Amino acid sequence: MDQGSGPVRTGVVKFYIDEKLFGFLIDDETNEEVYVPVAGLIDEIKKNSKVTYRVIEGKNGPEAIDVRVVKK
Repeated sequence: MDQGSGPVRTGVVKFYIDEKLFGFLIDDETNEEVYVPVAGLIDEIKKNSKVTYRVIEGKNGPEAIDVRVVKK
């Protein structure tokens, strides 16, 4: 898997569609939407999951990789 650039970021999953194998999250710091492809997942995610991730530049813009659910 590609190495993410920059620091580990945090966010909340806006939605994830298992059938389509993608979703979006909202970055805690910037409030921007970040695309989440299935290849970027380490843990299973669902709507409102609190996650950590790294960002790479994908073919259509920023993509989240190394997405992990924050354990409570």
